[in-house]
Amino acid sequence: TEFGTNYVGIDGNLHFERCFALKKYINNLLTGGYMVLESLLNPLRAEKKPWEMFFIGAVYSSVAILLSLWIFKDQTSLIMVFLTVMACIPIVYSTMKLEESKDLSILDERALMREHNKAIIFLMFLFFGITVSFVFWYVFIPPDMLGFVFDKQIATIQAINNKVSGNAYEQFGIFSKIFFNNVKVLSFSVLFAFIYGAGAIFILTWNASVIGTAIGNFVRVNLSEYAGLLGFDKFASYLNIFSLGLLRYALHGIPEIMAYFYGGLAGGIISVAIAKKHYKDKKFSHILFDASELLIIAMAFLLVAAFIEVYLTPIFF
Repeated sequence: TEFGTNYVGIDGNLHFERCFALKKYINNLLTGGYMVLESLLNPLRAEKKPWEMFFIGAVYSSVAILLSLWIFKDQTSLIMVFLTVMACIPIVYSTMKLEESKDLSILDERALMREHNKAIIFLMFLFFGITVSFVFWYVFIPPDMLGFVFDKQIATIQAINNKVSGNAYEQFGIFSKIFFNNVKVLSFSVLFAFIYGAGAIFILTWNASVIGTAIGNFVRVNLSEYAGLLGFDKFASYLNIFSLGLLRYALHGIPEIMAYFYGGLAGGIISVAIAKKHYKDKKFSHILFDASELLIIAMAFLLVAAFIEVYLTPIFF
């Protein structure tokens, strides 16, 4: 029987028009005809105004943290990542579909790579927004809440040994270790993107939460040294420490995250092509070639990131 004609509310006063409107609304939700998050931004608009993604990412992650604290307080450190990922999936998957369609219509590799770079740029802004949001919450959240809000992130940071010291031979060993560890993360980004379409966003959001925690901890620790300062000096010291914290991780973090986005884009494009059965198309070989180029670029960025982290960052910090 039809929902709109036979369903009667508890008070017996639910009219047919309201029932029909409710039925239409539910059907739209189930068929994907209406998605609030997806309607906020689309890839074409994001490519024109990539900076907007910074604020979108900050809002997504902030809302995720608040919801996690409200509903899943004991598991906030993981749930906030999952909720942020859920919010990002519509725009990320739409981006994968758009970039895959470009592979079919643009045959010139240079022009195609320029188009892909537009997507990489606004996805980087999304990542920066999420990261800065996590930094903000880590710095300003009460100390007694840090233990469970960023529990998993703190444990991850403690398990990572980033000490770079010793002679050139030892540094090369650390360089190799960092590079191959990043290659493993890149592999997961490609695999997740290939299997889930927008799956790479989980790896990148998790990295954003860990980096945000590391930067936030750097800021909190150094701010304690200026606790006695007042007025403008205190404010200036805060800005200086915050900037140093961002710069310390941005030096090697930017090329590293770009590598993961290039890899995720490669896996996502192939995933969309297979889902749409474009592997039957003669241009599928062009899609594979484009994906391989994206992976080569990703590997190059990882080499640069590892070099900066091992040989340059210790000089300045």
